[in-house]
Amino acid sequence: MSRDFSVKSKIHEYAVNFVGDIGVCLETELQEGDQVIIDRNVHELHWKRLSQNLAGRDLIVLDASEEKKSYRGIEPVIDKLIGRGFRKDHRLVAIGGGITQDIVTFIASSIYRGVDWIFFPTSLLAQGDSCIGGKASINFGTYKNLLGNFFPPKKIFIDLKFLETLPNREIISGLGEMTHFFFVSGEEAFELVRDQGCKVLQDRSVVAELIECSLRIKQATVEVDEFDQNVRQLFNYGHSFGHAIESITKFAVPHGIAVSYGMDIANYISVKMGLIDVELRNRLRAILERYWNEVPLGPIDVDAFVAALRKDKKNVGKEVKVILTRGLGKMFKTTLDVDGEARGWIDSYFQDEVYGGKLDAAG
Repeated sequence: MSRDFSVKSKIHEYAVNFVGDIGVCLETELQEGDQVIIDRNVHELHWKRLSQNLAGRDLIVLDASEEKKSYRGIEPVIDKLIGRGFRKDHRLVAIGGGITQDIVTFIASSIYRGVDWIFFPTSLLAQGDSCIGGKASINFGTYKNLLGNFFPPKKIFIDLKFLETLPNREIISGLGEMTHFFFVSGEEAFELVRDQGCKVLQDRSVVAELIECSLRIKQATVEVDEFDQNVRQLFNYGHSFGHAIESITKFAVPHGIAVSYGMDIANYISVKMGLIDVELRNRLRAILERYWNEVPLGPIDVDAFVAALRKDKKNVGKEVKVILTRGLGKMFKTTLDVDGEARGWIDSYFQDEVYGGKLDAAG
């Protein structure tokens, strides 16, 4: 049964295709004038199967890092494109993970006021989440994803063979990110990630079902709130706290793992506010803990964490906006007073909870 589907967008409808042979796909898709922008690691690891279609092309090979995903970092890429005679009727072709995607999306949406682009996501995080939805985000200084807009690709091609060369921490990061969709969706999706997520490192074949489920959950919301004005904001669950962790650790914690810590912080605060019971928080934590062994948190400077939380792009005025939960499938947006009682909960979390295990019934 085909896993392919299309996403309806106010900008343009775009197709998501699961492919088994990227060579055939590139041969069919590449056009004269296309400029291919590829992650350096992907270029090195997969060149044997890409070379037949990409050899002889003037590629732009990216060192895909958070530092390059910045206003200054993208300038050399734009300079190369213009220097090669790139025109408005040409296309960009991105081959890489989320950082490559962000860079190409931002450039495609901006250069000549917008050019078409297609995407071959190569990381689990990109295949299971960011490839759809159209968000383009780049960093400013140490602050994550402050600059951006919406500009989806024309086509997305998911090749699971790219996942075979990923280190465990990148697989785990992808699972951590995808997990927020399963929690936001409800009990059935929670059970899927609970039962299947633990098998991925031993059996990569189970990952296709998780990717499709994650994308379908996201698709349903994106199609009714593409520009993040209402229900799509619930997918920020875990992200405000996760982005703060990324910022203060200088991105030493991979995004999806930071988000998994962020979800646990959101659930912890939800317990403290009487929104969920301890039992549910611990059920969710049992899944999130799977992701932490790969990248344990060191000591956290709570002042720096709160300062980073204040800089989150989702805030309004001086208010810190976060997503908390009343249960599986019952996330909601609220304001958190980080100068009041919530500051004590955050202190307590980092002192006692990251390594301290589950809450007891007393909270």
